[in-house]
Amino acid sequence: MDLVGSTVTRPAPAASPAAQAEPQDAPGLRDLSGNYAGRQVWHISCGDVINRDRCLTVLVNDQNKVVLVGPPGETAVLSSGQLGQLRDALREAAEQAER
Repeated sequence: MDLVGSTVTRPAPAASPAAQAEPQDAPGLRDLSGNYAGRQVWHISCGDVINRDRCLTVLVNDQNKVVLVGPPGETAVLSSGQLGQLRDALREAAEQAER
């Protein structure tokens, strides 16, 4: 399963991706639900140092550890809104890992 893709700003229970428009202050961002091995996966859009679209992925592995996957071999550059999305995803993943 490809874990890196489009943006998820908040988790949803559906097993397959489904697009939904974001507010006007976040043009081009989409919410996609996703899961891996029955667990929620969050995708947060970001950029790289030359402003290409990239993605950070947050998930909880089988050992209940939170995993943060960045763009391969690159730097993730986040706006304040994207940083808030990452913070929310990490908080929810931590809660999921504690269950």
